[in-house]
Amino acid sequence: MKSHYQILVIGGGTGGIMTSANLLAKDKSLDIGLIEPAEWHYYQPAWTLVGGGAYDFENTKRPMSTVMPKGVDWIKDYATGFNPEQNSVSTKESGDITYDYLIVSPGLVMDTSLIEGLTESLGKGVVCSNYTNPKHTWEVLRNFKGGNAVFTQPTTPIKCGGAPQKIAYLAADYFKKNGLKNKSNVVFATPGSVIFGVKEIRESLMQVISKYGIHFKPFYTPVKIDGENQMVTFKGVGTGENKCVINEDNELREVMSGEQIIEMPFDMLHLAPPQTSPKFVKESSLVNDADWLDVDIHTLQHNKYPNIFGLGDVAALPTAKTGAAIRKQVPVVSDNIRQLIAYDKKGNKSYNGYSSCPLVTGYGKMILAEFDYDNNFIPDPKLKQMLVFNSEKEHWRLWMLKKYGLPYLYWNKMMKGKEV
Repeated sequence: MKSHYQILVIGGGTGGIMTSANLLAKDKSLDIGLIEPAEWHYYQPAWTLVGGGAYDFENTKRPMSTVMPKGVDWIKDYATGFNPEQNSVSTKESGDITYDYLIVSPGLVMDTSLIEGLTESLGKGVVCSNYTNPKHTWEVLRNFKGGNAVFTQPTTPIKCGGAPQKIAYLAADYFKKNGLKNKSNVVFATPGSVIFGVKEIRESLMQVISKYGIHFKPFYTPVKIDGENQMVTFKGVGTGENKCVINEDNELREVMSGEQIIEMPFDMLHLAPPQTSPKFVKESSLVNDADWLDVDIHTLQHNKYPNIFGLGDVAALPTAKTGAAIRKQVPVVSDNIRQLIAYDKKGNKSYNGYSSCPLVTGYGKMILAEFDYDNNFIPDPKLKQMLVFNSEKEHWRLWMLKKYGLPYLYWNKMMKGKEV
């Protein structure tokens, strides 16, 4: 086992694999080691579809050995800490490994302890999450006979910010198709002030919500889950927004105690668990005040240690944490490191905050939100080749892109380091 690498990468997810593959595609002589303990690599964007019964979970996973780029040393171990002054990373079993350049891309972790009762409730009965077990979500959805179907998300940053609402739309469509619409209340409750930050997308999604008759609750922060008694407690974080909704035919009870505490019974509860950076990152000197990896938002170079770069979900970037964002971050990191090695100066590429959120709005329908740091709507011109001229509107071709096109692109282009 080597103890030093020219480039050391932490994380065998989208960021780590794609960057390693891209670097080697540009220069086969690079000496790269990658720390990753997992046996399997998952294509998580398809988990939304798994939760709606429209995709096979087994097709979302591949052995890590099959995606590890040829020419990379796979260090099958856990990173446990950093010593950036010594250019060293500590591991669980392989000792300390030193580097000339370090790429940090370990993703994020679920922290169910941040919502009272979530650890005990999640994955049991009718409390489900596509983030942790999408097969269970589909089971809950299939067994739903009516009542309150509640969908919510935490105050922490989360990967794929649109995922908590996508499953709400699929559920509403499922209920409609299966004669449950009049027996069901679909609630989407979010701590946010709006359904989506990009104006064009927001307007389309409000039409989708209206069409399904979804009860949209902004400024609702989930604070407690009682799985046994099927009750979720929210704290209202806005002013004048917490209006009690009563549905005459099928009572949706929201019991307010005090000023801003709302209790809501549920017959199905789907939520995104709170998410944080991994413990070994959080406890290091590499993070900002919010405990995310402190990198420059355009160069992705660490703000304190110039030979460290970070990308993906762990990075403190004011944009959505998605695979699509990583797709545009990789060329910047790759270029910067190669230029530093060759000329001792960074490259000229800059990341503009591009991210995209494929918002599934029902079976066979999707909206594609593509945006930058300033929430500008920036649709890919290539969509016109697919005969999609308005990606802010629902389209069946976008559903085909989500179900077939993007997984193909992921496994055959991104995992091979190709810039797409």
